Amino acid sequence: FHTHGLHVSPQGISDNVLRVMQPESDNSVVIELPMDVAPGTYWYHAHLHGLTEPQVFSGLAGALVVDGLTERLPADLQDVPEHLVALKDLQLDSSGAIETENIDSNAPTTRTVNGLVNPVLDAQPGGTQLLRLANLSADIWYRLKMDGTSFTILAEDANPVSTVTQADELVLPPGKRFDVLVRWDDPGRYRLRTLKYGTGSAGDSYPERVLATVVVAGDAVAPVAMPTSMGPAPDLADAPIAQHREVVFSEDPKTNAFLINGQVFNMDDVMYTMKLDTVEEWTIRNTSDEEHPFHIHVNDFQVMSVNGKAQPGDGLQDIVALPPKGEVVIRMRLTDFVGKYVFHCHILNHEDNGMMAVVEVTEDGKPSAPTPAGSSTSTSMPHHS
Repeated sequence: FHTHGLHVSPQGISDNVLRVMQPESDNSVVIELPMDVAPGTYWYHAHLHGLTEPQVFSGLAGALVVDGLTERLPADLQDVPEHLVALKDLQLDSSGAIETENIDSNAPTTRTVNGLVNPVLDAQPGGTQLLRLANLSADIWYRLKMDGTSFTILAEDANPVSTVTQADELVLPPGKRFDVLVRWDDPGRYRLRTLKYGTGSAGDSYPERVLATVVVAGDAVAPVAMPTSMGPAPDLADAPIAQHREVVFSEDPKTNAFLINGQVFNMDDVMYTMKLDTVEEWTIRNTSDEEHPFHIHVNDFQVMSVNGKAQPGDGLQDIVALPPKGEVVIRMRLTDFVGKYVFHCHILNHEDNGMMAVVEVTEDGKPSAPTPAGSSTSTSMPHHS
């Protein structure tokens, strides 16, 4: 069980994805949130290696919202209507039932918003609304465009941004979230669409689809100026770097294995041991011919550069797309929590086929003693036919 994006403990019965909950058993989960948890849109999902894709695809996922984002807005925007836009897809088998076994991310798929096909949203001319865009899909990407307006980005991956920007389109890999403001000045019917998108020559290709319809009607309201900042955000540009690491995401098409540093996932193998209260810089190279969304648990990161191009440093995030044959540099501060957790590709089919690794944070940066056999954190993985 994983609360995606939350800065919480990875140990014991908290957000511990190395803990296996056996069939027909009772398992308490207690997530203790810090008082300074960032406002924004998070989500949660099953995280059993080998079955993560079918379990999330079948419905073991949901959105989490931490209030407080609108309190950072100018006074005349603090009461704007809010709407969750949870994006998820489903495929049907030959009998018309939802497919749970033969999932093909490149096959025709039904795109839903909050479980509905093309729902209708109402708005007033000139009125501003807050949309919480969240891709809760197991594998597929979205390239969002809202007719008649642009997206004013307040938060990315539940991290409020220091500089508010506007975008006509937003690309959401699996797991990605944006909190945005939108406004339609004129009455009419407008569409939220996912545009045609491809993830590379070895990846998937998605057609354009209408996701939702917005009906703008009724009494017009006076437009309000959009904000320019959501407050200061962490900036690691000048932080001393305790450790530089090279990480390689790769594929073996012959065996359908997806690898990190040439290895498939092994829950008993810690790839990196990291020291609490330090900053690390990772250079992540993607040697494959398709995009991979990089995600790490517990501590969010700042993207420093993509293919050598410096990034603006407007805040932290927990998902970044690795371009085909490309390179991304990130920095992250390891705060508050020790323990073992994972980083992985958030295309869950790739994760299930090996593209995940364990890291551990310790007080001194040295490996901890092995966990005793039979404890809740060392339960052996079940075998699946």
